[in-house]
Amino acid sequence: MTYDITAERGRPSSLGATIEADGVHFAVYSKNAEAIHLCLFDEAGSLETDRLPLPGRDGGTRYGFVPGLAAGARYGLRAVGPFQPEEGHRFDYSKLLVDPYAIQLDRPFVYTPVLTAPPGRELDSAAFVPRAVVTDLARDAAPLPFAPPGLTYEMQVRAFTQRHPDVPAAIRGTVAALAEPYLLDHLQRIGVETVELMPLAAWIDEGHLLNLNLTNAWGYNPITHMAPDPRLAPGGLTEIRRTVEALHARGIRVLLDVVFNHSGEGDETGPTISYRGLDNLLYYRHPEGEPAFMLNDTGTGNTMATDKAPVARMFVDVLRTWVETTGIDGFRYDLATVLGRVDGGFSTDAPFFKMVAADPLLKDRIHVAEPWDVGPGGYQVGNFPKPWFEWQDRFRDDVRQFWQGAGFMTGALATRLAGSADIYDHDGRSPSASVNYIAAHDGFTLADIVMYTDKHNAANGEDNRDGHNENHSWNNGVEGETDDPGIIEARGKDIRALLATLLVARGTPMIVAGDEFGRTQGGNNNAYCQDNEISWLDWENADDALIDFTARLSRLRREHPALCADRFLTGAPVDGGDVPDVEWLREDGMVMHASDWDDGGRHFLGMSVYAPRRDADDESERAVIYLNAARAPSTVTLPLPRPGHRFCLHVRSDAPQEKPCVVDASETLIVEGRSVYVMLEERV
Repeated sequence: MTYDITAERGRPSSLGATIEADGVHFAVYSKNAEAIHLCLFDEAGSLETDRLPLPGRDGGTRYGFVPGLAAGARYGLRAVGPFQPEEGHRFDYSKLLVDPYAIQLDRPFVYTPVLTAPPGRELDSAAFVPRAVVTDLARDAAPLPFAPPGLTYEMQVRAFTQRHPDVPAAIRGTVAALAEPYLLDHLQRIGVETVELMPLAAWIDEGHLLNLNLTNAWGYNPITHMAPDPRLAPGGLTEIRRTVEALHARGIRVLLDVVFNHSGEGDETGPTISYRGLDNLLYYRHPEGEPAFMLNDTGTGNTMATDKAPVARMFVDVLRTWVETTGIDGFRYDLATVLGRVDGGFSTDAPFFKMVAADPLLKDRIHVAEPWDVGPGGYQVGNFPKPWFEWQDRFRDDVRQFWQGAGFMTGALATRLAGSADIYDHDGRSPSASVNYIAAHDGFTLADIVMYTDKHNAANGEDNRDGHNENHSWNNGVEGETDDPGIIEARGKDIRALLATLLVARGTPMIVAGDEFGRTQGGNNNAYCQDNEISWLDWENADDALIDFTARLSRLRREHPALCADRFLTGAPVDGGDVPDVEWLREDGMVMHASDWDDGGRHFLGMSVYAPRRDADDESERAVIYLNAARAPSTVTLPLPRPGHRFCLHVRSDAPQEKPCVVDASETLIVEGRSVYVMLEERV
């Protein structure tokens, strides 16, 4: 069957493929193309059956209506225009292009050199490019009401589910597996409030990985942003919606990691698959006066031109599509500084920020920035607009250095524990704006921080040149795995101390999937290309005692305002009382003086935290926390409890099996080395 196309039905209300009762509208945006052709394929997606020029034009929007076409049709695009790199134009009619507004693909992207061949070679790429599938989805999904993320659990779906013995083999490594009761039970057990899914949008492997026989495991190299990758979600957005609903049923919010800063088309020598072929000059940023080249503020070869309204609008439409079709509660933005880049630098008035803030569906979603890129002025921690949340690498580095044993770190640690007011106490922001983490997907795992002094990335095929060089890590005497029980015990103490530090700090805590049970990547701190046992979670060897300890910490934090109140600790009395919200304590129970903060050999810090009543039926709370990064124990004089109260020691990270016990404030307390102790006042 062959089809006709007409512009008589007018421009559709949205870009992409829109299904009507008697056919399908198509619309695509290209400011500089001379023409856009719609390519239709048979049911198998192998044979091209029709090639139809989009007849309608309204500004940069090209459109047409195909009578008789229905859901399930497979299609692609071709663009007519000049190949003039010196002018920024890279049109190539031999390249089949994927619609940026596609919401379903019939196969994954696969890198091949044909995609990079110049137009003069006339190598048709259709055999190697996924077809978009005309799809009609309900757009009535319901996110949960807005709330700060709370304990956030960063997860790469394939790595999380691939090796779980109770997940059916047929769905391991997919989004559907995440809805299995065993995995949901685990998330609830450790008190996860928000799951942050690493990218699900369809991506392509980087070209150099082909020669190394490796693949991209993380997905930070997208082509289309609305269509999920068929390898992760073979059931498409419908599969993702079912999993989101299963998480919501457990009271867990879901964030999606989105990559709007670059595409998988790489630098000017990279493949032509979508944006480059539709309008290279429009969709990408270029060095001033040098449109032949790609601006590389991302370190990945190209930078999306989110300062241009059509590009910013496309990404807003991406967000709306995910929320409407799956019920996603919000987004984490990779290298988010790019979203605010305009001529002259970073601006919170950039088009994307303004569009999101004005959008009735998106303005109340959770938005989390990775607040940096590699371009000039790219480090923007603390500068994103309220109510955005931000990953905070200062927390990561300061906490690691304190426990590593670096000097002069007690002041920095106190600042992080108190909510990082030096970064976030402005424009009405609160400590929860800071997403605190000690380990993330990018870098050492929590266990590897205390097992490896150096990175071990040989498996990545780049002679160990890739990945961070300065990790603020230590190995406790032996590099890597060991059978020495003393070293194993020391590493366990350090892991628990790091977890406890994270969960007693003001802000939004985040852990990475598997860190709660001691996962290791063998010292690989850049496992983006290790879709194998290096990055897959080893459930059968999970440390169940560490899981219990993590669950205990998260429950304690969640239930006690003294540990989680969303207000900066200043040392001043709160709510008209005479009790300061925090006192920083020495071992002798006295308040820290300037000379103590300036003591580079000090590796001990105490804090007494007070949280006033939240309402008339509530009680004020006080917690006393000791952090001892020294190897030797410290003898501590406790502060006096308030009248009618006593102290109960709830957490000893050096002895996680010990149950809560009352502590006599008239006696000294031995705080063991490399440990965190958490006490709460309770009524006698």
